[in-house]
Amino acid sequence: MKRDPVGKLLLFGATGDLARRMLLPSLFGLHADGLLPDGLTITGSARADLDDDGFREEASKALDEFLPADRKDADKIASFLQRLQFQAADLSNEATFAPLAEKIGDVSGGLSIFLSTAPSLFEAAVKGLQKVGLAGPTVRIGLEKPLGYDLASSKEINDTVAAAFTEERIFRIDHYLGKETVQNILALRFGNSFFEPVWNAQGIDNVQITVSETVGLEDRAGYYDGAGALRDMVTNHILQLVALIAMEPPARFDPTDIRDEKAKVFRSLRHIAPEEVAHCTVTGQYVGGASKGEIVKGYDEELGRDSNTETFVAIKAHIDNWRWQGVPFYLRTGKRMPVRRSEIAIQFKPVPHSMFAGRGGLLQPNMLVIRLQPEEYIELLVMAKEPGLDRDGVRLREVPLKLSLDAEFAGTRRRIAYERLLLDLIEGDQTLFVRRDEVEAQWIWTDAIRAGWKANNTKPKQYPSGTWGPSAAIALTERDGVTWVDD
Repeated sequence: MKRDPVGKLLLFGATGDLARRMLLPSLFGLHADGLLPDGLTITGSARADLDDDGFREEASKALDEFLPADRKDADKIASFLQRLQFQAADLSNEATFAPLAEKIGDVSGGLSIFLSTAPSLFEAAVKGLQKVGLAGPTVRIGLEKPLGYDLASSKEINDTVAAAFTEERIFRIDHYLGKETVQNILALRFGNSFFEPVWNAQGIDNVQITVSETVGLEDRAGYYDGAGALRDMVTNHILQLVALIAMEPPARFDPTDIRDEKAKVFRSLRHIAPEEVAHCTVTGQYVGGASKGEIVKGYDEELGRDSNTETFVAIKAHIDNWRWQGVPFYLRTGKRMPVRRSEIAIQFKPVPHSMFAGRGGLLQPNMLVIRLQPEEYIELLVMAKEPGLDRDGVRLREVPLKLSLDAEFAGTRRRIAYERLLLDLIEGDQTLFVRRDEVEAQWIWTDAIRAGWKANNTKPKQYPSGTWGPSAAIALTERDGVTWVDD
């Protein structure tokens, strides 16, 4: 697609944790590789009382802390810092927007805005930008989640943003879509002919998606206790993974075609009725236990009060369309799990007849595992015969055919997701950003689950830190004859 780079970038929350860990190192990486437009200025904004030099000093400290050692080039860091300037602003205070607009100056050459804020401040932020001329036709806005807490609040935010920005200038960010392995799902599915004939209900028995974290609340208590695992992880990241696995082949690799097909998947998700919630979902909350060899507190202890917020959720989902009818999608995410992992496991159906049964050969159905983090690889488990003369029968064993992206592309620098997403925001490519109809279809589905929990007065079941969640999550799959992939 045609690239249309802007000349200026505005980062709200420029002194926060996301900026220090991800945004500034990502922008430096793009600068160091000559990918940022010549003359692009980066204006940081936050409530902090800083001037340009003070912000550059803070940015320098962030780069020193979070850049890999092999990327710390003093000359390139110095030239990158010269792109930076700073203007303090309080999104809740309308008076601060005029000095911000003055600092940024003429935006006729294009401006991209990265906005990460609490849902309650979206309206004030957008109206403030609009009032001072920072929402015109040459301005794009990138919106970091959370975009609301349910369908109603999401619509309110989207309506507010749409009043100032047209849809083609709105970039809703889900950083999972910037991950290299996530994009490789598209290459795997649509760049290889041998998967498509079996990528359907005739060839696939079930799909499992696991996003597990070893951390607890950390510094996110204020947000997380009002959100919970369903809103925080399922509505955003996990459903995007479902869409990439389940979507029909797009005609072209462009923003409209890809997002059209994803939206169809979200609209095809079977709504879980209140009477089905107890059988199709499991919620949990971690209590004290051991994590990574250390004794850790439970959720309520970390929070400092009693709470019914779920830190774990498992869901049995279905997609009601021709391709996926009858195939369960088991979704699982939680905090204080045994390992940090993001993974998709696709279990194929067994062969219709085993010619080896009479000779003692036992077959396992093939499985495709797509690991997103911490390692990045694609592994196909296939059956092979063990070496031997087979006098006592044929011995078959499952063996992996493994493509390690880290090893296969060892000579290529792996970029963090925000590098790609920030560059696409600057250049105007919406392919890896989420469209409004996607967001609202996702909320419709998860809101129905929350309504079912409320109708049934569902309370999260306790699970010890360092485990795979409540035992009921095991039963969710076991009653279908399926076992979670945990190794």
